[in-house]
Amino acid sequence: TLCTLLTNTQNCGEVLESEELFHTAVQNEVASTIAYRVREQNSWEQVPLPWQHIYEETYTYVSEYLAELHQVTAKLASQDISLVALKNSGIVCGIYPHPAACPMGDIDVLIEKKHFRQAHRILLEQGFHFEFRSDLEEEDLDEAEQGGGTEYWKILPNGEKFWLELQWRPVAGRWIRPDQEPSAEELMARSIPIDGTHVRLLAPEDNLLQVALHTAKHSYVRAPGFRLHLDVERIVRAYPDLDWQLFVSRVKALQVCTAVYFSLVIPYELFETPIPPWVLEALRPAAWKKATLRRWIQKAGLFNPHEKKFARVKYILFTALLYDDFKGLLRGIFPDGKWMQEHYQFRSQLLLPYYHLHRLGNLLFRRLAT
Repeated sequence: TLCTLLTNTQNCGEVLESEELFHTAVQNEVASTIAYRVREQNSWEQVPLPWQHIYEETYTYVSEYLAELHQVTAKLASQDISLVALKNSGIVCGIYPHPAACPMGDIDVLIEKKHFRQAHRILLEQGFHFEFRSDLEEEDLDEAEQGGGTEYWKILPNGEKFWLELQWRPVAGRWIRPDQEPSAEELMARSIPIDGTHVRLLAPEDNLLQVALHTAKHSYVRAPGFRLHLDVERIVRAYPDLDWQLFVSRVKALQVCTAVYFSLVIPYELFETPIPPWVLEALRPAAWKKATLRRWIQKAGLFNPHEKKFARVKYILFTALLYDDFKGLLRGIFPDGKWMQEHYQFRSQLLLPYYHLHRLGNLLFRRLAT
């Protein structure tokens, strides 16, 4: 029912009277999106009050988030620092400009690594506080920079706590190999302006690849879960002339076919997202791997994203299968020495085994609570 309402809300008045449906939509963070769709196609006065309230609440707080984003972006632009809004933030700014239909927990932005420290200082000057939401992270700027980004919060005039993620890595997943992400510099160079703002948006093919990797980072089912698949749906529908050949070539070059395949096939089946079948065929993993991952995704469930989805061992196995081959998995666990030295800032090769063990410990035991 949720999938149907996200694509077609005509004559849905009686369905919306269901308290169970409303509760399910709220749990899966799509209630305001459905309310927006209903408002588009039906008489708003006939919509039950709970749906109207969630629409208004989401519209208000997302609009305030965006106003803060534009202030930050203008300040950075005055220092010649360009900024790209990522994921849902970029979608609502430049693709699907409907705040109530784009609930979010924070704003994610991408800058070039060379501007990272300066942007950090500017955010502090703007009243932001440097702090990670996870208890597993420490407020150490050097370590945060190595990891790919920082988090900040600020209390807005209405009392809302607003979170901002500043990243120089576009995905920054612990299990995503460093060479499996396009560099921020490449993405920034190909990014496109959003009219009337200082915010920039990833080029269509880059944007689709970035949200596909982000969805894979969340194992397709972990919070925020189900609504993540709307990102692919919206980008694909926004660009009917998207260069699929270029997209597939970049996916293959980064060796992320398996991860991206499931990020595409899920919205293809849920929402009939117009992804060319040949694209799915080009990225399709081996039959045994496809069947195994599909079965585990179905067992974990696309809904109720805040429930625990995997036991630790199964999560590790699931993530390992997302690599295209065993060689890629080994490179993900043990990156080359040059990258390790740059990332962990050490010089002596004698320290390489220590930092490999340190990295392995992070992969196995950090951020596995869900």
